[in-house]
Amino acid sequence: MSKAALVEKIADEAGLNKTDADRALKAFIGVISDSLKNGVDVPLTGFGTFTIVDRAEREGRNPMTGAAITIAAKKVVKFKPGKLLKDLMV
Repeated sequence: MSKAALVEKIADEAGLNKTDADRALKAFIGVISDSLKNGVDVPLTGFGTFTIVDRAEREGRNPMTGAAITIAAKKVVKFKPGKLLKDLMV
C-alpha cells in the first residue's frame, strides 16, 4: 500500500479530508520517530511495540568480490506485533 493510498483509507475511516489525514499520519510518524530517537519504546496495545535494539558488529561478505568485510555495529528499529494483530493474520 502506498502512502497516498494509506492517507485515503485513513481519511475515509476517520471522516477526515485528505489534507487532515496526511497531517495526522505525518504527526504519528514524527511522534514515533522522536520517541525512538530518544530511546523510548512505543507500545500500541493490541497492535504492537516499536523498539530500538543494538545490532552487534559482524562479519559479512562483499557480494561483488566475496571478500570478508566487517559490518559496523548500529541501532535498528524493531517491531513486535501484538496479539490482536497476530490473530488477524491467521
